[in-house]
Amino acid sequence: MDWQEISGNWVLVPPRPTAIIHFLGGAFVATAPHVTYRRFLEQLAAQGYVIVATPFVNTFDHTAIANTVLRSFERTLETLHTTVLRKRYLPIYGVGHSMGCKLHLLIGSLFPVERAGNVLIAFNNFSARNAVPLVEQFSPVFAVEFTPSPLETNQLVSQNYQVRRNLLVKFTNDTIDQTTVLTDVLQTRFPGMVVAQTLPGNHLTPLGPDVKWQAGELFTPLDAIGQWVRQEVYRELHQLERAILRWLDPLASFS
Repeated sequence: MDWQEISGNWVLVPPRPTAIIHFLGGAFVATAPHVTYRRFLEQLAAQGYVIVATPFVNTFDHTAIANTVLRSFERTLETLHTTVLRKRYLPIYGVGHSMGCKLHLLIGSLFPVERAGNVLIAFNNFSARNAVPLVEQFSPVFAVEFTPSPLETNQLVSQNYQVRRNLLVKFTNDTIDQTTVLTDVLQTRFPGMVVAQTLPGNHLTPLGPDVKWQAGELFTPLDAIGQWVRQEVYRELHQLERAILRWLDPLASFS
């Protein structure tokens, strides 16, 4: 199972797919999601999920980005359905990290999409002043803000968001997470349909390629240390993967 680029998206197709995940990463790391989120996405694909990871470049117009990534995803989806998937119906889940959460929220609020659910990890909805260092120096006369603004985003979601089933994940050591406010908004809109979990980790927990420690012919103390380090590094990421997989399919078994 290898990554392939289809219509500008990075795609993984497992042998017997059961569903499709549209992944959107965080600002500044979303330009190469198959690299920055490699371990995370490959683990989801190993459990039968087609991964379509859409790269994007951050600008102040988040509505335009949401529209662009949705159209890009739909072009790739059309290609997949006419080739690999042979028009077979598979449910679609949105998975977003940080700014990727906001984009999935905008997609679900502004466009007529069909989603079986969304997974929103470490939601970030900062203003431009807080998110972009020295933003006021770029435009000292006029106030610069994201479109929509944080307040407008919350209002839009509370009134128009159409994806009923949602998993919200926040991490214990994340100082820029704003999941709590979003949880209140979504639980008010869809009572009983929103699951919120707090897991060990920080804002960067979903990131990182998989590091494989190759032991020699004889298992040495150094090999033991290497494997222990790898287990510790990925313990929090593994917990995140398990939480998402359990929510996607509570009856599935996985290691």
